[in-house]
Amino acid sequence: MTFTARLLSGASLVLLLATGPATAFDAQSLFSMRAPSPTGAYLAGRQAMKDLRMDDAAAYFREAATSDWENPLVVERAFIAYAANGQAADASTMAKHLIELNGANDLASLVIGTESLKQRRYGAAERELAEVGADTFAGITGGMLRAWALTGDGRFDEADAIVEELGQGGLEGFLVFHRALMADVAGRSSEAIKLIRVAYEADPFVTRIVEAYTRMLGNAGRFNEAEEVIAKYEAQGLTHPLIDAVKEAVDAKRRPGAFAVNVQSGAAEMFHSVGVALAREGSRDIAALFLRLGMYLDPKADVIDLVYAQLLDAVDQHELANEVYEGIPSTSPLKPTAVVQFAENLNAMGDRDEALRRLSNIVVTNPDDVDALSVLGDLQRSDEQYAAAADTYTKAIDAVGGDAPGHWRFYYVRGIAYERAKQWEKAETDFQKALELNPDQPQVLNYLGYSWVDQGVNLIPALDMIEKAVAASPNDGYIIDSLGWAYYRLGRFEEAVATLEAAVQMQSTDPEINDHLGDAYWRVGRKLEARFQWNIAASVDEDGKVKKRVADKLINGLEPLPDAEPGPIAEAEALTKTK
Repeated sequence: MTFTARLLSGASLVLLLATGPATAFDAQSLFSMRAPSPTGAYLAGRQAMKDLRMDDAAAYFREAATSDWENPLVVERAFIAYAANGQAADASTMAKHLIELNGANDLASLVIGTESLKQRRYGAAERELAEVGADTFAGITGGMLRAWALTGDGRFDEADAIVEELGQGGLEGFLVFHRALMADVAGRSSEAIKLIRVAYEADPFVTRIVEAYTRMLGNAGRFNEAEEVIAKYEAQGLTHPLIDAVKEAVDAKRRPGAFAVNVQSGAAEMFHSVGVALAREGSRDIAALFLRLGMYLDPKADVIDLVYAQLLDAVDQHELANEVYEGIPSTSPLKPTAVVQFAENLNAMGDRDEALRRLSNIVVTNPDDVDALSVLGDLQRSDEQYAAAADTYTKAIDAVGGDAPGHWRFYYVRGIAYERAKQWEKAETDFQKALELNPDQPQVLNYLGYSWVDQGVNLIPALDMIEKAVAASPNDGYIIDSLGWAYYRLGRFEEAVATLEAAVQMQSTDPEINDHLGDAYWRVGRKLEARFQWNIAASVDEDGKVKKRVADKLINGLEPLPDAEPGPIAEAEALTKTK
């Protein structure tokens, strides 16, 4: 995926200190019993920011800044917390104070400029942002915001020149998308369509680009072209409620409406794009700030609300996320997605029964809701309702058609459900169908290859599959384990040891991987280490299956390999009988 796609995909793409419940309770009690010191408030605010508890962060940093008003470090964190909590006016005031204390600050100017843009004071916004640099995300975003201010001031040509110059730094694809939006808001629809086509040709399956392009085509009365773009998108197995809304309009030969209806909504989309990119890079607190600025500029941009809630989910702030999901209007195309996410969060918070009940109700009401079917199937599978999960995935496949490359996942997860339900023939068929749709998918290659290895069948094709999966995901401990286990089954014990040791380094607490390494150690004569590894496998096993398996091995070790015809396949067959 290109960098532009990462900026514009809008998906979705994370910690409390290692303290027990009692420690956390004591800390909270301490702060509730007396006002924290400026240092204590500052440290508590930093932790709250890390956890995306922005309301708490803003309160702590307000306390710290009130007590240490001339400290630029404290003031800077305070304005960031205010902005990330949606308190734009307070953030702007604090940002101005920071500049008074410390001179120029790109992020502070960005927040001040955003407030001016919201208030349609475009000249003030442009002046505030004129000196912002272009060598950071804040600086690039500041340059983009300045261009939006110029667009609002009727100076589109100047705005376009600024964005084109910013594009010299390597973000041409991302920036041409926003040049198209600016042209569209400025009323230059023909120019906008030419620019958005450039963005589309670079990334034809990015949802935001597809939506903007088809809206512009539809608004120009070019309905057939819009339909072709959507058909190409759907042919990949891709779906999105916002694309569905545009499709409904263009199919009826209705103009679907502008992607960005004004300067504010266009600038909000910019904050959305950059916020998503920052979140994916791990800068979640600053990502939250950018997303909240977008929400401030365009309160009706439900797509930004949805991404912000997903950002909260990424740090397990599910209650806060559910407040955002509930706030998405019932008339929004994204409301069904929000309802599904809400139910999924109930499961994450420990109420799986209620999550399953709500999702079941959703699919009864709307049997073609693929998101709901997918999440319901996943939860049923987690609940070990494998037959029910397989039935749910079948409904999802029926709903989407099941023939596009993007549909591989439905066959993959249904295959897992069948495999867990002891219906291997059906599982194998589904895994093979998934690979037919997506031949290089590492998870499917690994699952099918490992299953064959574990059964002692198709060992050479299985090894080829797993090696291909490793090449695609070299840092996945589970896939590395599969490769090591394949070597073991083929009698290549020294290679198995080296590979399984690497897997254990990646997944040190996985009982299966530790058990596999113990077996490999035994076969190369390292019996003390084998028993040590089996002990680890038993100690980290939570459901007892591995513990039961290793109990006899801890006492008696592995049985000697029976005599077999020379060659790795014969040896592997012997191993299959003795394991």
